[in-house]
Amino acid sequence: MKRSSLLGVFAIALALAFGPVMVAVAAQSAGGMIDDSTITAAVKAKLAKDVRLGTLTGIEVNTTDGVVTLAGKVKSMQEKTAVSELVNGVDGVKSVHNNLQVIS
Repeated sequence: MKRSSLLGVFAIALALAFGPVMVAVAAQSAGGMIDDSTITAAVKAKLAKDVRLGTLTGIEVNTTDGVVTLAGKVKSMQEKTAVSELVNGVDGVKSVHNNLQVIS
């Protein structure tokens, strides 16, 4: 009986010691995913709203840990630059990997 009581106390002590750490890690991971999806949605909305870029279609936007990666095609180097500037202005964006290709 003493041994099972001691094991029970030990299990509770472990749960109290490491439980908050595990919850914090899980919350941080979930928050990162929510933040990334929010950033992606904000980037897409800004691209759709911008009059200069109103004809852009088919730009793929992916976000991982605040880093936005763009893929697709644009008509000019000016459009490519404008997209980067626009994306850099979105809250939460840490950096932009602009993989857009200029087609003539």
